Amino acid sequence: MSETKTRSIVVAGMSGGSGKSVVSVGLIAALRNRGHRVIPFKKGPDYIDAGWMTTAADSPCYNLDPFLMSEAAIADSFRQHGAGADFTIVEGNRGLYDGVNPEGGFSTAELAIQLDLPVLLVVNCSKTTRTVAAMVLGCRQLDKRVRIAGVILNQIATPRHERIVTQSVEKYTDVPVVGIVPRMKDDIFPMRHLGVIPHQEYGTADSAVSRLAGIAEDHFDLDRIIKLMRPQQQTAVPKPLQGGAKVTIGILRDTAFQFYYEENLEALRNGGARLVMINALSADRLPDGLDALYIGGGFPETSARQLADNVSFRDSVREMADKGLPIYAECGGLIFLGRSIVLDNVEYPLAGVFPVTFGLSGSPQAHGYSIFTADTGNPFYPVGTRIKGHEFRYSTVESWDGKLEELALNLERGTGFKGKRDGLIKKNVLALYTHVLAPGTPEWAKGLLKAAARFTKK
Repeated sequence: MSETKTRSIVVAGMSGGSGKSVVSVGLIAALRNRGHRVIPFKKGPDYIDAGWMTTAADSPCYNLDPFLMSEAAIADSFRQHGAGADFTIVEGNRGLYDGVNPEGGFSTAELAIQLDLPVLLVVNCSKTTRTVAAMVLGCRQLDKRVRIAGVILNQIATPRHERIVTQSVEKYTDVPVVGIVPRMKDDIFPMRHLGVIPHQEYGTADSAVSRLAGIAEDHFDLDRIIKLMRPQQQTAVPKPLQGGAKVTIGILRDTAFQFYYEENLEALRNGGARLVMINALSADRLPDGLDALYIGGGFPETSARQLADNVSFRDSVREMADKGLPIYAECGGLIFLGRSIVLDNVEYPLAGVFPVTFGLSGSPQAHGYSIFTADTGNPFYPVGTRIKGHEFRYSTVESWDGKLEELALNLERGTGFKGKRDGLIKKNVLALYTHVLAPGTPEWAKGLLKAAARFTKK
């Protein structure tokens, strides 16, 4: 057992786009520059912010999601992964009190209450002054169980702007202002779809993180923020690993396929898998000796030309699918297994495992939590299994040579592939739009590991 005292805080905002990621990444990087070990966590189903936090901390970021995970699973993950750290920083999502219902169910506020952590509230102060105090006061009064320990003012234009907002907040709320983010001429985190551009595509991610660290060091009262954090004894009992690698699972991981929860990979390793990372853009073909393949989500549309040009790799994936290799594919992985994708009237061929042609819309086609039940036999989930997940896609199904009854999963919440169903099947392949998080879905890793073991025996 390991036991250390760790200081922790939740970074929350008034809304999406309020500056939480700028503050979280800057704070993590500044603390790391001081020589501290920081373990980041991201609330909600998010890969991109988690990737930036991983870059800032030089340590994996873990996701805590009250909808997808039980309270026990959240507490266990926070304790296990945070053990040994000097600091744990939890970045919220959307607004502090935003949840799935009017009561704020599964919100960042609920997570802060559950973990008994103080909140560092980020407020976008663009074109406003004293009203910021009203917003902070409202957040403090709405639920007295939420401890708003400090405020970071974002989009501060001038020293006078900073002075008026700071004095207003501290006069009317008694919550200290512990830092600002000055208004910048350029956007450090350019946006695409509903979030920032992934760090894998940024090109100068390290310089962006360094710049944010400099902002935190120059404009945050780091010592005061540290004092606001909750100190706690983080005691973790190491989970026993399976003795030796029993199966080998390939992971497509590159700029096209980026969306992997660290916990999902961890669950496979803990179950006895050796993971092999594969670049679908440059590898000639799948490596020999794979017992299964996991293709996560991402933005295959941004690499459509490279994926199409890598004919030998696409062919090898289709050949192994035909030979019965277990393949689990989520969202972007589903698209890759399709026949083609049409972008700007140009059709790019893909792996061709399924007879589907995809397109891309300018607006979200599915966004939010989902719940499905496996009501058809498939390689990974026993019939009757009920799973919570999430969807986020701009892709469209332009044509499909299939039938609804051939899809394995029935959605009671969410959109799915078509007609409130999800999950295309071919031999030992299951491809779906829904993403899952392993700590909330233990059936996922078990199913993939068992499928890999069956393939090994054959």
